[in-house]
Amino acid sequence: MISKFIFNNQYLFDELPEYDKNLLTGAMKTRNYRKNEPIFTDGTKPNGIYYLNEGKIKKYKVDNDGREQIIYIYSSGEFFGYSAILSNESYGDTTSTLENSVISFISKDNFLDILSQSSVLSRLLLKSLSHEFSVMANLIAVLSHRTVRERAALSLLILHDKYKSNNEPDQEVFISLSRIDLANMVGTARETLARIINDFKQEKLIRSDGRKIQIIDFKQLIHIANFY
Repeated sequence: MISKFIFNNQYLFDELPEYDKNLLTGAMKTRNYRKNEPIFTDGTKPNGIYYLNEGKIKKYKVDNDGREQIIYIYSSGEFFGYSAILSNESYGDTTSTLENSVISFISKDNFLDILSQSSVLSRLLLKSLSHEFSVMANLIAVLSHRTVRERAALSLLILHDKYKSNNEPDQEVFISLSRIDLANMVGTARETLARIINDFKQEKLIRSDGRKIQIIDFKQLIHIANFY
């Protein structure tokens, strides 16, 4: 059931024919980004798309009081920033790095040229956008009717999925997110989140080491998140 709250396009690149992959990789310009470095900003015009090679990226909106609401976290292997180009609109959100990251950029002209040559890429991007919209709609509907404790439990379950390694599925998963970013994802104050995290630790649902969190009781956390 958790899958309906998780979106990723990590397999999009893998599903492309070799020729299409070569077109994309040939157009990529790669650079290193430091932690907390912005990539694009809400309201600006897109000039290309991005591919995350390594690291984590947060996508968020800022309310009238300047508070962030994190709506998605990208992990390695995902494309992002393409919906604004496909819709010919400005970016509707802001993205920045959560940790040191390696990101490839494909210019708008190159991207549209490749898109015109690849029916497979067009189909996969449309499928990806449809899935992303469905996940966002599910999250908005659920989070708006959940308590902070329930939202915190659900956010940790989603983050566990984002931080696990696809290459090493049996490897232990540690969620490494600052408390302020986790609070912004849950949609609560940092102090409130700290109390809930402490409660989860006392209830032996999670363990933590500094900023790192590991889930140890999935069944109970799913129960607290109030979905089945």
